[in-house]
Amino acid sequence: MSTFSQTVVDADAPVFPTAVTYRSAIDNRRLTRLRTLVRKVSGKDLFPEPHHLRTFAEDMFRTDPVAERFVDEVYGTLGGDAARALLDKALTDGLDSIPDPPAALVELFEEFETVPDWVDPALIAEGEAIWRRWGTGLFSVAGGITLEMYTESAVAKPLSLAGGYAGDNALRRFLETARFWIDVSQPDALLTPGSDGRATAMRVRVMHVWVRRTVAEHPEWDRQRWGDPISQSYQLLTLLGGSVVPAMALWLTGVQTTPREIRVLLHYQRYLGHLLGVRTQWYPETIADSLRLLAFVGATRSYDAGADGAELIESFPAAFADESATGLKRLRGKYNAMMYAAYSSIYMMPTTRLRYDLPNPVPGIALVLLRMPVVVLSETLRRISPAFRRIHEQLMCRHRENWHDWQTSGRPAEYAHGKGLRR
Repeated sequence: MSTFSQTVVDADAPVFPTAVTYRSAIDNRRLTRLRTLVRKVSGKDLFPEPHHLRTFAEDMFRTDPVAERFVDEVYGTLGGDAARALLDKALTDGLDSIPDPPAALVELFEEFETVPDWVDPALIAEGEAIWRRWGTGLFSVAGGITLEMYTESAVAKPLSLAGGYAGDNALRRFLETARFWIDVSQPDALLTPGSDGRATAMRVRVMHVWVRRTVAEHPEWDRQRWGDPISQSYQLLTLLGGSVVPAMALWLTGVQTTPREIRVLLHYQRYLGHLLGVRTQWYPETIADSLRLLAFVGATRSYDAGADGAELIESFPAAFADESATGLKRLRGKYNAMMYAAYSSIYMMPTTRLRYDLPNPVPGIALVLLRMPVVVLSETLRRISPAFRRIHEQLMCRHRENWHDWQTSGRPAEYAHGKGLRR
């Protein structure tokens, strides 16, 4: 047995869901040699420290008890429509506007409204500004990197059962997620009581409860194999998917995010996670720790999503092309489908992409390369000219709003919950 195996496996080894191929990764000779090399060069392991892995494993079996108690007690007592109206009133007018509010609602909002001591308002504001600056680039990179994880049933199964990101619904739900990204990155969105961003975060949090519990009760879900649906650990990975991962991936298209800005995004995403009910026992606070966790997750994937994953992955780029449309709408749909075919290729591992039937990415990649000098020039000017920085942010914000409004035809995001599964 390797030195790493003895160190980690024998000393209170983490207990992961069985789909996490932990033991195979620990015993893999190539990985052992790579970990030895990384340790010699950097003084650190390629993977997180053993105690961090143990908490990450435990968090795969942990969810959001405060929000779940709210759904049980308030939705269970008042019914869906009345409970949703009560939640909306509390979000819009404040908890004080509700006479004799239910205890579970009070507990939920006390937790929601409490700003942790570690929060730095200046860093939150800067994180919001970075997301605004990225514009629709955030949508493209988040869409592409999410497809990479649809190979795992722990991620794909809940989405497939709920049906939100599969087949014809793929574009609608992606646009709801894009609305979430827009709302939570408006100026002062996360720290202003009553803001659209905070309200959207709470609605998404409650929606997660409904998806989690209906999936957990479904005969296709195997808790021993995958842990809890939408677990704390997978929500942590989603936060890294809004900070370290896109910041690094966007360099491939000319968008420049500095190491300091990535650390800002880690802080911003941690607080966004707080609003979403993410209470992980360990949150990576450095870029290096984040990359170690991502390396571990990449090395322990099981690629077990099968047909569920294939449907989710193949539905996504195809969803942008509306074959029933005519004229300008049809052309614009074709253009977006072409670009998202390119983004899915750029931001997915080639070995993953080749497993699935995805559109030809070459035309879109060619356009990405052609416009890269303009993007790099804009990024350079933004860094040296405050006036250009302000204009650039305004243009990016206007573009993402226009893009979203055109795609949705003005239809508001629902973040619907309380509905059954599709099978």
